[in-house]
Amino acid sequence: MENSDGGQGGLLQARVADAVRLAANGVRPRFVGFLDEAEAKRAEGLAGRGACGNVLFWGGYPGAERVVLGAFPDFYTPDPAAFPVAELTVSFRRQDCLTHRDFLGALLHAGVERASLGDILVEEGRAVVFCRREIAGFFLSQVEKIGGVGVRVSEGAEEPLPPAHRFADFSAVVASARLDCVVAAAAGTSRGKAAELIRAQRVELNHEPSASLSAEVREGDVLSVRGVGRFVIDRLGPKTKKGRLAAAGRKYI
Repeated sequence: MENSDGGQGGLLQARVADAVRLAANGVRPRFVGFLDEAEAKRAEGLAGRGACGNVLFWGGYPGAERVVLGAFPDFYTPDPAAFPVAELTVSFRRQDCLTHRDFLGALLHAGVERASLGDILVEEGRAVVFCRREIAGFFLSQVEKIGGVGVRVSEGAEEPLPPAHRFADFSAVVASARLDCVVAAAAGTSRGKAAELIRAQRVELNHEPSASLSAEVREGDVLSVRGVGRFVIDRLGPKTKKGRLAAAGRKYI
């Protein structure tokens, strides 16, 4: 299997290009990742420009945020089962209230590379961790504590999985679907302050920095405002009698 940390910029481009080329000219799939959402979006564009169109992204379950890119030979049907992704359950006492941050911090401190880790789904008494298959043995044999709390690691996970996120709903009336208007509504600030955030490159629209105040926001778009949070825009409309837009969405909490 290809073992890659996903990388940034040119490093990501080189690894995606190598995986696509090797898969197109070889007899087995090649893999890059785990990738975060922004990296996955860039990788999708890079893979589409390569010689191999036989590409699949998979993070261990449908809708995963952190995913592995799989580039497959033309004769090979892309299959999630082929991915080097392991699913592990971490059990602990319900009263210990461990968080995603506890898990990520402990694992990084233990020397696990971020790019070897997929999503970490946490609920009371249980977490499901997705990781590269080659480090699953480390989890099973070496991870006994998270955040000072005793844990037990086992292979696989029972459905349903813990929820990936919790959300807080928001709603507002905005002048238009322009980025500055929607950022102001989502972040609970003035349109002028929203414009400052956008000009300072502190706002991402669908995981890409956007410096355009007038960029159009659509239903389903994801806004990330540095220092404020991340938001999903669920609804823009209908128009009010004064021609403004009713907007609704969710903030990640």
